[in-house]
Amino acid sequence: MTTAALARDAHCTLSAHKGPVNCARYSKGTARYILTAGQDKHVRLWNAAQGTQIKAFPGHGYEVLSVSVAHDNASFASSGGDRSVFVWDVAAGVTTRRLSGHMGKVNVVEFNEDSSVLASGSFDSTVRLWDLRAHSRTPIQILEESTDAVQALHIGPTIIVTGSVDGHVRTYDLRKGELRSDFIGHPIGAVVPTQDLQTYLITSLDSHIRLLDSTTGKLLNDFTGHANSSYRCRACFDHNEGVVLCGDEEGRVWAWDLVDAKPLKPAPPPKVHKKLITWTEKNPVEPSEYLTACADGTVTIWKHPSTGQ
Repeated sequence: MTTAALARDAHCTLSAHKGPVNCARYSKGTARYILTAGQDKHVRLWNAAQGTQIKAFPGHGYEVLSVSVAHDNASFASSGGDRSVFVWDVAAGVTTRRLSGHMGKVNVVEFNEDSSVLASGSFDSTVRLWDLRAHSRTPIQILEESTDAVQALHIGPTIIVTGSVDGHVRTYDLRKGELRSDFIGHPIGAVVPTQDLQTYLITSLDSHIRLLDSTTGKLLNDFTGHANSSYRCRACFDHNEGVVLCGDEEGRVWAWDLVDAKPLKPAPPPKVHKKLITWTEKNPVEPSEYLTACADGTVTIWKHPSTGQ
């Protein structure tokens, strides 16, 4: 795969948001649907194959910064400038819970594997864990070790990983009750694990994407060339986890070989969006497909031609 191939083969573009799209997530399992979150205060549900909007979810009073899809696709969580976390029923199109307590905008939300626990990371420097099986609206735990806004989260079976503007990636081992802090030195925009949870991609605002060992925090590789110094831009792995993909602030989609960290040709890649690319995510089912979300209000779905799809 080359970045030129990725740029040539836009399958479709989703365009309904007024203003930047901050986050875009595939549905679980079939990946037939995409949820997008925008500055226009809406979450929108799309048919990924047809590129058509199925439903809009109004309700937020401020921009929506993050979306997380539950394991069964029946619900999702969203967060943003409201300082609250919204949990939605997809079919009914209504909120089933609004979880309050953060003192600043909520930058990121993530479900655990079975969607029984929801984590939220905020501008107030805390991470709050919510038990969705309980009737209580108070968090079951608050992580307060960050000294600046929390922008990235991952919840594994026994660990929680957070990324903060203070430049630290913090790994909480829930089984051992231990915390390891790895200092990157620059604001963290995203944390994305490999499927085996052995390594993590750390996107930071110094135009670097680092691959870290999840157990030791050791730097395994460093991917550079793209422009990312001012805004949260999420990187991801390709389907086989042999390539790292990331959009940048110049509207380019970069690809690097995971092993030697060299950019795939052409480098630099052509511009495929008019403004900065905020989010890059692989389709969890189709090896050929990826999406990019952009500050121009669009989400583009790409299909690589070599698979014949």
